[in-house]
This record gives sequence, C-alpha cells and structure tokens, in this order.
Amino acid sequence: MDIFLQQVINGLTLGSVYAVVALGYTMVYGIIQLINFAHGEVVMIGAMVAFSVITALAGAGLPPLALVLLGVGCAVPVCMLVGYAMERLAYRPLRRAPRLAPLITAIGVSIILQHLAMLVWTRNVIAFPQIIQTEIYTLAGATVTSVQLAIVALCVTMMAGLAWLVYRTRLGTAMRATAQNPQVAGLMGVDINRVIAATFVIGAALAAVAGVMVGTYYGIAQYTMGSILGLKAFAAAVLGGIGNIPGAMVGGVLLGIVEALGAGYIGDLTDLCQYGWLAGLLAEHCAEGGHFILFGSNYQDVFAFVVLILVLVFRPSGLLGERVGDRA
Repeated sequence: MDIFLQQVINGLTLGSVYAVVALGYTMVYGIIQLINFAHGEVVMIGAMVAFSVITALAGAGLPPLALVLLGVGCAVPVCMLVGYAMERLAYRPLRRAPRLAPLITAIGVSIILQHLAMLVWTRNVIAFPQIIQTEIYTLAGATVTSVQLAIVALCVTMMAGLAWLVYRTRLGTAMRATAQNPQVAGLMGVDINRVIAATFVIGAALAAVAGVMVGTYYGIAQYTMGSILGLKAFAAAVLGGIGNIPGAMVGGVLLGIVEALGAGYIGDLTDLCQYGWLAGLLAEHCAEGGHFILFGSNYQDVFAFVVLILVLVFRPSGLLGERVGDRA
C-alpha cells in the first residue's frame, strides 16, 4: 500500500506538470485547429533561461526563493516573446493554407528552437543549482517533498487562474467565440489576430513556468528535454479531449498517475546510467565505476503512448471531448 501511495504522489506531481503543458496544446488547437509541436521546446527554453539567471545570481547572496522567482520572472517574458514570434512569423502566414502545411512548419520550428538552444547552452546536460532546502514529509509510509507540494500547488493555481481567464473575462469570451466560429467572431468585432496571438502568449507563459518546475524537480535540463515532455503533454491533451481545457487538466493528471503506477508495478529496477537522456548527467560518475539505481522501468515512456493509442482507437474525442463533425 505504501508503494501504491508513493507512486500516486509521484504521478500527481508529474501529471500536474503534464496538465500545465497540455493546456498550451489544447488552447491553440481549440482556436485555430493546429497542433503546435514546438510547444515542448518553449518549455525547454523556459528551463534554460531560468538556469542561466539562477546561475548568474547564485553568488549574489539572495534568498533561494528570490532566486527562483527571478528565474521565473525572466523565463516567462522570454517564452512569451518566443510564442508570439512563432505565431506571427511561422503560423499566421499559413492560417489559410492546407492543414498539413502548418503541421510541418510546427515540426520545423521545433527543430530550429532545439538547435538554437544547443548553440546557446551547448548539448551537455545542465545541472540545476540545488539552492532550495528540500523538506521531506512522511504520509502513511510514503514520502512527499516540499518541492512536490509546491509544484502541485502552483500547477493547481495556474490551472484555476486560466479557467477564470477563459470563462470569466472579456478576453476569455473572445477566445471561446473565436474557437466556435472565427468568421462570425470577426464580424461581431473580435480582433481575431489579437486573440490568437494572446493564446500563444498565454500558453508560452504556462510553458515557461512548467519548464522551471521540471528543472527544479529533476535538477537537470538539456536542449532536447522538451521533445519527450511535449509529446507526453500532447498525449494528455488527447486523453482529456484536445481543445477542451478541463479535459487537458484531467488528462494530464491521469496520464501522470498511469505512468507512475506502470513504472512502479510493471517496471524493474533499472540502471540509470543506461536510461535515456538522463544518462548524460551521470556519464562521468559511471565512467569512474559509480552505480545509480532508479525505481522505474525501461519502458516508462511507453505507457503514455500506449494510452494515446488506446484513446485514439476507442474514443478519439477524448474523455471529456465531444463528438463533432468536421468543419466545412
């Protein structure tokens, strides 16, 4: 039972991050029917910018919380600018093009952002400075850290704030009107370009915070970290119902729990030095004979995509999505 509870706690932490990233996918798709596969790279840029700021100010004698807030405060506007630039330069000119053209463009933008990040921060795995003292609490035999509690609380706060924005503000009303019918919304006085740009900017801001949380939680970051995270968040959005904001939240949490339980009960003890992109961080230690054990599975990443395939086969509209006809 303690193992089950521990995996649920880990799944809730991971699922909360998936949910925040999935919101960026589902907001953009809900308005312009585009899968922004470059969204994961925005998460990566947020983590990298925060790392640079925290590292630069680490010796300034500032409190740890102030360093993290400064890192987030710099990462958010940078990612918002990247999100706006993507929409304005890459996607807006293709808005009336066949759907395949924006999809290929999104993949191209993802590759460009990856390589730009590699030029700026190199291809090496970066270790986040451990500036926050982690407190460990015990709950029915399972352990939960202060970082996990902070991540879940922050994710819930952001999701609640986004729900309020979408359903209780004029901008949110304009977003929902644009998602329902852009042409009619434009005739009613809604600035379609401004609404779409605002959607990209808001999604990028959420991605920046998610990137900082991932970097703080795992303690590492790399220029390719956004690829697998973005794909899992996309799977979470599909699971909940792509284009459905509550569905993205539910799908992210469910996917995180499924992945954690699958890794805990189906997986075996795995040598971390042979496990994915995390191996780069420990390569030097492994070369010296070090050995790290991770309670997880060689197939941990498979669970997310098995869920994605099952949802697409048995319920393509997702758990909370509605079955609607294709637009003319």
